[in-house]
Amino acid sequence: MSDAVRVLIINEPSDLGAAFRATLEHAPALLTVGEEELEDPGRPCVVLAFAPAIGPAAIASLRERAPEARILVAFQAADAAEIGRLAVAGADAFVARCAPPREICATILALARGLPLHEGEPDGPAPEAAAESLGLTPREAEVLRFLSAGFSNKEVARRLTVSVRTVETHRLNLRRKTKTGRLKDLVQLARQIGLAPVLEGEARPLRRVGHEAHRAVPH
Repeated sequence: MSDAVRVLIINEPSDLGAAFRATLEHAPALLTVGEEELEDPGRPCVVLAFAPAIGPAAIASLRERAPEARILVAFQAADAAEIGRLAVAGADAFVARCAPPREICATILALARGLPLHEGEPDGPAPEAAAESLGLTPREAEVLRFLSAGFSNKEVARRLTVSVRTVETHRLNLRRKTKTGRLKDLVQLARQIGLAPVLEGEARPLRRVGHEAHRAVPH
């Protein structure tokens, strides 16, 4: 039996290009399969679905049919609210559709193996591409990264060597672009787009919040 990760591609856009599927089909560590194999017991696969063709209801149906499958949603553009609805429905992770095919392959492998998505050895920065698809600037994404790890505005300002007023402005922009200002939603968004967790040796927050899984300790 092959040890390759099984991948089911659904709702593939017609304008995606032949290079995308060719890259997946020729990756030794991946094996593309048909929908009839989705419910194969004992052999869970990664489902690569494309938004907006697939919505929360379809994701929930996939999750019900194949509870052990990992669902990766590729999007052209989405806001935090839509990502939240897809995540609640059962999506495990998200990737920007504009990411290079080999980068998406690396994300699939990381998801299948239970690794942090930023450790998938991609050719390019998937988190940055995902953040850009949401309309976030690199600095706003960096502020989001620290806020999601529990840092106060003052601590973020000190770590990024900017003024507190500047951080407050970035936070307002994040609220406007993601349509939410709740810390819980920002934490979920940072995880879903694969922003690298804040390392203990990199910075220390002034307060702790209940999402320690987003912080990694270097070995």
